[in-house]
Amino acid sequence: MRFRTLRSRMTAVGVTATVVGGLLTGCAGRTGPGTPDREITVWSQENLPDRVAATRKVVAGFEEKTGIKVHLVGVDEGQMPQLIMSAAASGTLPDVIGAAPMGQVWQMYGNGLLNTDIPKKIVGELGRNTFNANALDLTSDGATSLGVPSDAWLQLLAYRKDRFAEQGLPAPDTYGKALTAAKALTGDGHDGMSAATDPSDVFTSQSFESIALANDCQLVDAKHEVALKSPQCEKAFDTYDKLAREYGAPGTQTVDSTRATYFSGRSSMVIWSSFLLDELAGLRSDALPSCPECKKDPHYLSDNTGITTAMRGPDAKQAAQFGEITSWVTTKTAETAASQQFIEYMMGTGYESWFGMAPEGKIPVRKGTAADPDRYLTAWRHSDIGVDTRKPLDQVFSGQLLDQLADGVGNLRRWGITEGEGALVGATNGELPVPKAVGAMTSGQTSPSEAAHDADDEVAALKKSLQ
Repeated sequence: MRFRTLRSRMTAVGVTATVVGGLLTGCAGRTGPGTPDREITVWSQENLPDRVAATRKVVAGFEEKTGIKVHLVGVDEGQMPQLIMSAAASGTLPDVIGAAPMGQVWQMYGNGLLNTDIPKKIVGELGRNTFNANALDLTSDGATSLGVPSDAWLQLLAYRKDRFAEQGLPAPDTYGKALTAAKALTGDGHDGMSAATDPSDVFTSQSFESIALANDCQLVDAKHEVALKSPQCEKAFDTYDKLAREYGAPGTQTVDSTRATYFSGRSSMVIWSSFLLDELAGLRSDALPSCPECKKDPHYLSDNTGITTAMRGPDAKQAAQFGEITSWVTTKTAETAASQQFIEYMMGTGYESWFGMAPEGKIPVRKGTAADPDRYLTAWRHSDIGVDTRKPLDQVFSGQLLDQLADGVGNLRRWGITEGEGALVGATNGELPVPKAVGAMTSGQTSPSEAAHDADDEVAALKKSLQ
């Protein structure tokens, strides 16, 4: 997405054209499968320094076992679309791309840049029934596997259980309950909600989509027409406006400010991804909870935070869960055998190390093996989370929450993906029509109804340009 998935460390390490060009020299002009020289280039969007270092250790194990040389390049997801198109034009595509989000995968597929035979073989050999069925569906076009789904993060609504209890408020799992709580908990220097309003960041789109899906507001309808001005979507825009503007902090709210206001104790709810969890537990020194109670008890905020993973609006029949599934994909010029071996290794021998880099935001979508069906989900629960301090996930958070997270992958929904509009999804995360509409609305420039119509018009124009 951004295209930027919500990592807990949002400042990504970019890759320069010099580095990319240096690693890909000699590949220009390739239009079909690469020559089997037992040497592959892998771009990974897990590009933060600690994660690149962790990936290099896994890659070293693969190289030692197979004799295949891997050139690993950490790439900022925000730069990925431009880098991919540039590499495609010059015939310098990498063989494999890791941590690719759904919209980006669909964009590459729509542009004819993927080898879809390799992921089909890999999923078949590893066993389709070892994967989460919903993850396979969201990363496939009918019977065509676009990539090998690896892990997921979920969008959460975190809330102060202590303040809710004081006011006798139920968990905010519906529009009505969230609005009632936000109103009751706004005042005396406190905001009811922290929600993104930055018009220039896909985080705002992610936050809004999580609320929109809850009311069955869809990007496109059954006829593939843009549907953002539907009654369900107008209600979603109106609800988001109340939560973010009426009951939120003034000014533009970003990925950093929303977290900061919740951590400081100023707000009683925040919309964020599951990457928030290690920070919430005080395991990252540069993003510690700073609420007044946290000074005496560093675990106060995590102990008094409740989590809603799915919400339901008045026009929806069931609650909805927003999140992201990232995949391993192979490009059309990939060296077939070596690329397949590499991904199978990363989804097998190296899998626990891969999702163990940040288990709060890398929920495994391969549950286990044929011989041990729950192997990876069990390992995930015991994985260490944190940056400066590391603790086992299941020692920091309850089994009930971990169940919610694991189950959430199966309930995950996304705009446009199941309707076959993945290319449009990817394009919207580049042009950001929804964040722009949300930003205008929450700054008082437009009404919720106008914001819905503006977003609809912009997405419709974008859709037309893709035809």
